[in-house]
Amino acid sequence: MTNVLFAAPDKDWAEYEQVLPEAISAAGIDANIIRLHDTFDPSEIDYIVYAPTSPVKDFTPFTNCKAVLNLWAGVEAIIGNETLTQPLTRMVDFGLTEGMVEWCVGHTLRHHLGMDADIKRTDTTWDFRSPPLARDRKVTVLGLGELGRAVATALRRLNFDVIGWSRTPKALKKVRCLSGEAGLRVALESAEILILLLPLTGETENILNAENLAQLPEGAVVINPGRGPLIDDDALLAALNSGRVGHATLDVFRVEPLPSDHPYWAHPNVTVTPHLASDTRAPSAATVVS
Repeated sequence: MTNVLFAAPDKDWAEYEQVLPEAISAAGIDANIIRLHDTFDPSEIDYIVYAPTSPVKDFTPFTNCKAVLNLWAGVEAIIGNETLTQPLTRMVDFGLTEGMVEWCVGHTLRHHLGMDADIKRTDTTWDFRSPPLARDRKVTVLGLGELGRAVATALRRLNFDVIGWSRTPKALKKVRCLSGEAGLRVALESAEILILLLPLTGETENILNAENLAQLPEGAVVINPGRGPLIDDDALLAALNSGRVGHATLDVFRVEPLPSDHPYWAHPNVTVTPHLASDTRAPSAATVVS
């Protein structure tokens, strides 16, 4: 019998109560799923299914734990934990990837086609202006990890002119891939639509600062479903106010939920979405964990 500790907040259990046992059983594993409020011996736990919002912060008692299975794609909240000596697996969830692709493609098409002009229309002006074709729209994806590659590939299939950038060299079919500081400048200079899908590290924090925002074409669109601190908020607001950035669609923020008095809420050229682009879906996540 394998002992699996579901180390996530109680509110998450409702989503996993049925699908996690089913997925583990389908994988041919005879498992005893234990919750945090159950009585158990930490030394007898074989695996920990973990959410970074879990109250478990000290992994020292789990002396026989073979791995900590993260339920989120982001691992920033746990990798610095010095008590974590067990292997940590990052969530690479096909459902999460599908959701991210759909969200990014949807908002890219929204801005590419200028849909807001008609959605927000308050007059009866018949203003006919045909949008360009996708082949004539330059899109840059910063970050070519699992999610970035999937988004870049999906946009390329729609015939967008896609550049991908990463800190180290990568290759992706039919996508021009750039890397390093020189590559970043080229990637930004052509980005009519810029999508941020970089991990958050010391090197990527505030990567979209005043200097790099100034490289964008006039009126560029910024889409951030990656990590909030990738953006220098003051610099982005200044770029929005000057017209350097025409619109910002933001799904992630330094503080979440986004405070009600934050300038993003009131800015006419900012769309705020509540960190839903890459939500982990319990059915697919349970399958991946198993």
